[in-house]
Amino acid sequence: MKIKRSERLIDITHYLIEHPHTLIPLTLFSKRYESAKSSISEDLTIVKETFAKRGIGFLETLPGAAGGVRYVPKMTPEDVDQFITDLCEELNHSKRLLPGGYVYLSDMLGDPKWLRRIGRVIASQYMDKRVDSVMTVATKGVPIAQSVALYLNVPFVIVRRDSKVTEGSTVSINYVSGSSSDRVEKMELSRRSLDMGSKVLIVDDFLKGGGTVNGMISLIEEFNSEVVGATVIAENIFNGERSVTDYTSLIKVDKVNTKDRTIEVTPGNFSLD
Repeated sequence: MKIKRSERLIDITHYLIEHPHTLIPLTLFSKRYESAKSSISEDLTIVKETFAKRGIGFLETLPGAAGGVRYVPKMTPEDVDQFITDLCEELNHSKRLLPGGYVYLSDMLGDPKWLRRIGRVIASQYMDKRVDSVMTVATKGVPIAQSVALYLNVPFVIVRRDSKVTEGSTVSINYVSGSSSDRVEKMELSRRSLDMGSKVLIVDDFLKGGGTVNGMISLIEEFNSEVVGATVIAENIFNGERSVTDYTSLIKVDKVNTKDRTIEVTPGNFSLD
């Protein structure tokens, strides 16, 4: 059944947003709406211009018989900067200061409004790169990884510090925690979770000494896979040499005064420029 253009535009927009990074042939829309390809092309031009103007993302068009259209939900640098400013304002409150100089994030990681924006911001940095999986460590990193993976349209895998019968056989490594105590700890990943030769993006909530991220890098190497990048929400104060240096952070905790219960949070080194 043929439908009005206004209805087509709404349905096309919804379909594209639900299938990011997926090459969709024009014939799919043509058959779906019983419309000529020329009409579909005109519709996609309208959607493409609107997405660009509203910062929703952009459409890639590939010509030829094997071509089609692909929605890439990448944010603009201006929108990313604004989000990080909003994030700093939200976190610059003494009520968020935790023992050890950490920042309370659990409420934000459980709030869909914040979680969607965090996931899209981080994903935007890697949309021009091949990413096969997003990796994090249980438990605080799980919602972050899930949100990032959604916008990249790839699976996410969870590294654990203890064995689970439901995981099957695992690969485990020992790593130095990176904290002031330099404890040796263990992390493991199910053999079925990650394919050999994968390109992996690491995400987490906090980075202090870098031991956890470094441990995940070592675990990825056990799968003969490659780290595409590592991004954390917050980079914490650390008096010493971090075990990782190649990472990006959305925000940075610059100053903490536990006596006066004051905290200063500023933008991290994350950038799309």
